[in-house]
Amino acid sequence: LMKKTFHIQNISCRHCVMTIQNELSENENILSVLGDAEKKEVTVEWQSPASEEQIRSLLKEINYPAE
Repeated sequence: LMKKTFHIQNISCRHCVMTIQNELSENENILSVLGDAEKKEVTVEWQSPASEEQIRSLLKEINYPAE
C-alpha cells in the first residue's frame, strides 16, 4: 500500500477536488483520494498495479498536473 500527497497548483476550489476524486476513484487500485483546496493538495492512497507515474499521468490528463 502506498500513500503520497501531491501538490496541484490548478486546484482553486472544492469542485476541483471533487473532480480529481471522481476521476481517480475510477481506478480500482486507487483506494482513497483526500483533497484540501486551500493547501492545493491531494493525498492519494493506492496499491499495485497502480503507480505514482500512473496517478501523475491521470492528473495531467484531467488538467490537474502535480508538481
